[in-house]
Amino acid sequence: MGTKRTFLLAVAVFAFPLGAQNNETVVIRDARVLDGTGAPASTVMVIIRGTKIDAVGPDLRIPVGAHVIDGAGKTLLPGLFDLHTHLNASAAPGSLSPDTGKILKAYLSHGVTSIVDMSSYGEMFQPLRTLIANGTLPGPHVTFASRVSTPAGHGAESGYGPTITTEVASVQGAHEAMKRVLAYKPDAIKVFTDGWRYGTAPDLTSMNYETLAAIVSDAHRAGVKVVTHTVTLRGAKIASRAGVDVIDHGVGDLPVDDELIALLKEHGNHYGFTLSVYQPKDFNDPPASLKEVLEPAILSMMDARRRTGTATSPAEGSAANQRTRFAILAANAAKLHKAGIPIGDGTDAGMPQTYHGWATLHEIELLVSECGFTPLEAISAATKISAEGLGLGDTRGTIVPGKEADLLLVAGNPDLDISKIEKTVLVFKDGRQYVSSELEAAIQSLEMTPMQARTLPALVDDFERPDGRTELDTMPLTTEDAGADHSRGVVERVIREGKNHALLAAVHFGPAQHPYIRLEIPVTRGAVELGDVSRFNGIKVDVRGEGQYRLLLKTYAVRDQDWFGADIPASSEWTAVRIPFTDFKRENAGDPWGKRDLRSLVFQIMGPPGGNTALELDNIAFY
Repeated sequence: MGTKRTFLLAVAVFAFPLGAQNNETVVIRDARVLDGTGAPASTVMVIIRGTKIDAVGPDLRIPVGAHVIDGAGKTLLPGLFDLHTHLNASAAPGSLSPDTGKILKAYLSHGVTSIVDMSSYGEMFQPLRTLIANGTLPGPHVTFASRVSTPAGHGAESGYGPTITTEVASVQGAHEAMKRVLAYKPDAIKVFTDGWRYGTAPDLTSMNYETLAAIVSDAHRAGVKVVTHTVTLRGAKIASRAGVDVIDHGVGDLPVDDELIALLKEHGNHYGFTLSVYQPKDFNDPPASLKEVLEPAILSMMDARRRTGTATSPAEGSAANQRTRFAILAANAAKLHKAGIPIGDGTDAGMPQTYHGWATLHEIELLVSECGFTPLEAISAATKISAEGLGLGDTRGTIVPGKEADLLLVAGNPDLDISKIEKTVLVFKDGRQYVSSELEAAIQSLEMTPMQARTLPALVDDFERPDGRTELDTMPLTTEDAGADHSRGVVERVIREGKNHALLAAVHFGPAQHPYIRLEIPVTRGAVELGDVSRFNGIKVDVRGEGQYRLLLKTYAVRDQDWFGADIPASSEWTAVRIPFTDFKRENAGDPWGKRDLRSLVFQIMGPPGGNTALELDNIAFY
C-alpha cells in the first residue's frame, strides 16, 4: 500500500485489537499537539483515562501501569467532524449497495470520529445506535438527522417516499410534522430549503421563511439542531433569519453580499460548504491515497470503466457548469471566512465520487488550497468549529481535559503541510483505540461486514395492531419512482370483513416511463438488521387487485435494481397466494438466495403512466 503503510507499521506494536476497549490509562508522549483551537503546535503529553482526556501538559508524571504510545515525529489532533454525510449511499460510480459497516470504518480509518447522517429515517435510528454502541458496527459518533422538505422539493423527488422525507408547506403543517418527526428522537433536523437545481434542470419548490422558522422553533424547543440544504443567496438569507444552526452546501448561484454576512453574524449561523461534492473530478482515475481505502467492489467497478472507456457523468450538469459553480462556491467560502463567519467541515459524502472518510480530509485540503484558510484554520474548522455548530463544543472538538477522548494521530506536520492530514496512524473514539491499517484491511475484505441474523416467526402482519406496526414490530413505508412528478399513493388499513382488517394501497401513477410504487415491510426495525427465514419454504399472502404486482426481497448484499423478485397473481376477488422461495429470481446473477439476510418484503405496484390502480393485502406470513 505504499508510503502510508510504512508509517502505520511504526506504531502497530503499541495498538490494541480492532476496536478493543482500552481499560488502561493511555499516555501519548512526544507528539506535536494541535489542540483544535487554532493555536500553534506544542509538544505536550496527553493522558487518557477510560473515555475521557484526563490531562494535557508538558511535565506530567506517567501513571504507574499506563500504556505509553510514542508520538515522536507525529502530530496529535482532535477527532475530525463531517457535517454532511449519507450512510445509505456508497459513492460508487454505479448503483452499488452500501455496506454500512465498511462505510463507518472508512470514517474511523481517516480519523473522523463525528459525522452527521442525512439519509437514515426515524425507524433506523435506534438499531443503528445500538449496533455502533455495542461494537457490531464500529464507527464514529453519528448525529442522525430526520429529513423535511417541501412538496415536490429537493429530497422529495428521489423516490424515498413520505416516511423518509416529510413534506410540509405551511406553519401548521410544519408543527404537525415535527410532532411525528421528533417522536423518533433525532439528533438533528435536515431541511431541504432550496429548490435550485444548479441551472441544469428546472427548479424544484423552496421553503418559505415562516415554515422554516416554525421547524426551527419546534426543534430548538426539543433541544435538537437544524441543518439545511441551502444553495442560493436568497435561500441563505431565509435560513439565517430563521435561525438554523448549520447552513450546508454554500451559496453557488451568486457572490455573497454584505447583507448575508450581517445576517450570519446577527443570528450566529455556522456554514458547511461541502466543496468536495461540487469539485470537478476525474471520475475514473482516483488518487492513490483514495484507492487505499476503497472496497474491492468499487475498485473493480472503476477498473472496468477505465478499461471500457465508459465515462461517469458529473452528478450535476456539464463539466463547464461544475467549474463555474465551484469557483463561485470557493470564492464565497473565502469571503465568508475572511469576514469571520464560522465554517465547518462537510462533504455530502456518499454522493457520486464523494467517498466516505477520504472526502472529509479532502474538504480540509480544499479549504486551504481553494478558500484561503491556513492549515491551522482548516484543522480548527474540522474540529472545534464543527463541534460548536452542532452544539457539542463542551464535549468534543478540542484536546482539553474532561472532553471525550476522540483523537487522531498522524505522521508528519499537517499544520505545515495540510496533505499530511491523510497520514492516519491511530484513532481514538471515546478512548477506544483503532489502528488505521486494520480498519482498511476490514474495508478491503471481499466479504460484506458480518451481521447476525434474527430468526423470524411465521406471521409478518395481519394488520390488526392498533398502532399501525406489523407483528414484527416494524413500520411499513412507501417509496416510489423518482422525479418531481413521481407516482403517489394512499396507504390505509381498511375493514375487510367484520373486525378483520386489510391494507389498501390506492395509487396514481406519475408520468415516468415505467412508474411504480413500492410498499415495503421491513422484517427488522428500519430494515437495518437481518432476518433468517431459512426454516421456511416461501411466502403466503391474501391478495386482491386487478393491477400488475411483484414481490421483491430486499436482502443484504444485493444491489437495489437486482433484488430477488417474483410476480404476484391477483384478481378482483380475494386470493390466497403462495410463492415458494425458489420462484424468486435475480437478473444478471444465478446464485441462489441463502435465506439468512432478508431485510424487507417489498410489494411493487406497477401500471401505465397517468393511470390508477389499487392493491389490498392481508395475512402476510412465511410458510
